[in-house]
Amino acid sequence: MAKNLAHKILEAHLVEGRLIPGEEIGITIDHTLLQDATGTMAMLEFEALGLDRIRAELSAQYVDHNLLQTDNKNADDHVYLQSACARYGIHFSRPGNGISHQVHMERFGIPGKTMLGADSHTPGAAGVSMLALGAGGLDVALAMAGRPYYFPCPKILGVKLTGELPDWVSAKDVILEMLRRYDVKGCVGKIIEYYGPGVKSLSATDRETIGNMGTELGATTTIFPSDENTRAYLEAQGRGDAWVALAADDGAKYDEYEEIDLTTLEPLIACPSSPGNVVPVREVAGIKVHQTIVGSSVNSSFRDLMVVAKIVEERVSHPDTSFHINPGSRQVLENVAAQGGVMNLLMAGARIHQSGCLGCIGMGQAPGTGQVSLRTFPRNFPGRSGTKDDQVYLCSPETAAAAALKGVITDPRDLGKEMEYPRIKDPEKYVIDESSIVFPSEQGFKTEVIRGPNIKPFPEMTPLPETLKAEILLKVEDNISTDTIMPAGNKVLPLRSNIEAISAFVYYQIDSNFHSEAKEIGDVMIVGGENYGQGSSREHAALAPRYLGVRAKVAKSFARIHKANLCNFGILPLTFKIPEDYQRLSKGAKVVFREIRKRIEQGDTEIPIEVNGQQIITLLDVSQRQRQALLAGGTLNFVKEQLQSQKA
Repeated sequence: MAKNLAHKILEAHLVEGRLIPGEEIGITIDHTLLQDATGTMAMLEFEALGLDRIRAELSAQYVDHNLLQTDNKNADDHVYLQSACARYGIHFSRPGNGISHQVHMERFGIPGKTMLGADSHTPGAAGVSMLALGAGGLDVALAMAGRPYYFPCPKILGVKLTGELPDWVSAKDVILEMLRRYDVKGCVGKIIEYYGPGVKSLSATDRETIGNMGTELGATTTIFPSDENTRAYLEAQGRGDAWVALAADDGAKYDEYEEIDLTTLEPLIACPSSPGNVVPVREVAGIKVHQTIVGSSVNSSFRDLMVVAKIVEERVSHPDTSFHINPGSRQVLENVAAQGGVMNLLMAGARIHQSGCLGCIGMGQAPGTGQVSLRTFPRNFPGRSGTKDDQVYLCSPETAAAAALKGVITDPRDLGKEMEYPRIKDPEKYVIDESSIVFPSEQGFKTEVIRGPNIKPFPEMTPLPETLKAEILLKVEDNISTDTIMPAGNKVLPLRSNIEAISAFVYYQIDSNFHSEAKEIGDVMIVGGENYGQGSSREHAALAPRYLGVRAKVAKSFARIHKANLCNFGILPLTFKIPEDYQRLSKGAKVVFREIRKRIEQGDTEIPIEVNGQQIITLLDVSQRQRQALLAGGTLNFVKEQLQSQKA
């Protein structure tokens, strides 16, 4: 039987379950990826398992989020991470070396391997045909320990690409077209597999852009075939021996189908404040732009920076527009410099920053009050930039460069009247730089793990009681993101290793009193709409609320990673059997979950709850393994119990 590529890779790694959409499966994980914002807690969780070394094929820790050192916290955490990496056999990418997705693709990515990353944009590894998934830090810590990763088997959405992109249209416009069609939840529970004759026109880094932002569609992950373009990229990186050819079989079937004729695409832009709010650039042309940023998590490759460098060559950015460049890695910047691009950018007035996420997670680069910012980033959730009521647009490097020159949103095709479109070819041989990667060694096993004052022990989680009584403390609408639940930014991110301190910011954007009210009440419940918990993989959006006493969340639907994180930390992820019951719940209502422990133990999927004396039926759609975690008060408790029983 002809197989699609996603199923081929899943079958090769399958250890539990069947490849039937919706059923839980477990797969072995070859590579794991951590970044410092999520990785510090994940490392603490790994240490709590009591193992001497990692058991994954390759694990890497990147420092790319918390780069601002306004006090001791970030610097202390980085020392902790580097010493822990040496102790447990993990590759460590030093601050300034680059963003996890870009560096891993350059130095470690291998076609056909699986990867689990504590960053929701881990699927960018589709650029080198890895089946890479984002997850919460605890799931990654367990994968580092050699345990399988469990998740609902996805449907496979086959997207056939035909034709080639026209001038002034690039890979960012491909994924924006997908967002225009599917919005931010249209691909939940799906792997997107691109195939067809148009694929060969996309470079490896083009594919990374598309895979990276597949997360904004709600997709489980994205996969591209491994072909001659993949081989050329790996050979240019000095890693040609890692290449293998991978593709779907002729006549392979998909659960769902889509088709994009690349020749018909035009420059697109996601308007404030959702990646799914996509329109043609020409429809919003003329809006004054105060800031443009190229780079960060996505569109930060050699090609993306060089096309901007060529567009602005011998030109100067508009005096009212601040023009920023965030390279994806030190190596990217070195290669752009080798081609003369850095001088072009500097002469055009660009501010070139260190390689890191920076403004993408509100770590600097916040726009001014009422200012419009055009960014090549993957997200523009409300307030994510660090500025309240921000006006952030997402666009291609070409559109960002056009706005930088003109000072207003400009269809980049208009630049075609002034210049020829610069088509950029990747180098046949990249300048390669591994100087800022600390490779594991046997000597490192003796390293003492250094813990600064910002490193606090993992909080204890109590098991689920027989009957749970809680109060509804907050009710929110559809598409609430993890940024809204647990903000990022330079004030909050440095507290990721200190759950007591960071819990003060839970739901801060919606209700600044949430923290104090939760501590006063005790056990509380949250009510949500559709796609609750979309966006980042940050497990702190579950861990910190649990620390404050949140024991249940009832929503119309959950985003995949957040739902898994809720189970990991012992928070019941319930949905409404009758969606209209959402209207019956309000802040302050008293809720009783009678015999909840018994119901979970016996496998009930319908969970009745009493709300001010009236009954509402909710649904608990979780696996048996997740039920055990919920009963134990969290996955870490459950796994430690298993490890202890094995020793006994």
